[in-house]
Amino acid sequence: MATIIITGGTGLIGKALTKALIDAGHSVIILTRNPSKYRNSDRLSYAGWDIPKGIIDETAIRSADAIIHLAGAGVADKRWSSKRKKEILDSRVKSGELICKALSSIPNHIGVVVSASGIGWYGPDPSIPNPRPFVETDPWYNDFLGTTCRDWEAALNPVTAMGKRLVILRTGIVLTKEGGALGEFIKPLRFGLATILSTGRQVVSWIHMADLTRLYQYAVENPELGGVYNAVAPHPVDNRKLVLTLAGKTRGKAWLPIHVPAPVLKLVLGEMSIEVLKSATISSSKISATGFQFVYPTIEAAMENL
Repeated sequence: MATIIITGGTGLIGKALTKALIDAGHSVIILTRNPSKYRNSDRLSYAGWDIPKGIIDETAIRSADAIIHLAGAGVADKRWSSKRKKEILDSRVKSGELICKALSSIPNHIGVVVSASGIGWYGPDPSIPNPRPFVETDPWYNDFLGTTCRDWEAALNPVTAMGKRLVILRTGIVLTKEGGALGEFIKPLRFGLATILSTGRQVVSWIHMADLTRLYQYAVENPELGGVYNAVAPHPVDNRKLVLTLAGKTRGKAWLPIHVPAPVLKLVLGEMSIEVLKSATISSSKISATGFQFVYPTIEAAMENL
């Protein structure tokens, strides 16, 4: 079994991934700014890093077999002010640069780096309905998230020049009962309201948390994997179907569908509303072709589980 460093290991995905890796027999080292806040256990330990100061725990780098890089300020946590957008970008790019600097300067036997990215790389669907799904070779889209994903991925490119395997997972909307996007949809359902965003026709490319953690583990353990893969379920759905499926699973028939107009979303969310209203149909064919099988390929299966 491997020793795996996780950056961003205290976040929503990081916590689920840490548990999955430990359950599979791996040991995990979580890089955090405040390792003293946490208690080490048999196969879980915490080590320090400070991105602005360019500091990283050398012992962790020397002892690890792999790195999973999840660190980055939450895209949907706050309104996109100029300051927040800089924080979102810098937290991803500078952390990636620090990892590359550490790998080039500290003796290590790390064989693979698996990094998160986002489907924000892609622009909006060119047509609705039945758009051509975006694939990994499609170019980045010239907006805030598109350029952020471009720079995020580029920061890790030096890994391949070191002779190490680099896998990048462009992740869709992650569905988990622990919170995130699903938690936001559930809030109004507590009052019997199924809130459909605008027309509800915009396509949501999603993935169940369990499949995402399996995919990270698969990327670490499969030496044939390299390059960019879309981390999305095989069957994207429009916002209306996602919300109504969730409503049916949680409330039976005791709910009322309500459309939230686009101008209201723009007023509340600001520039971030562009992403909420964007339709983006993303293909999972490349990762499926490697033999990876989704446990929750459809929204019905995912919602039934969650």
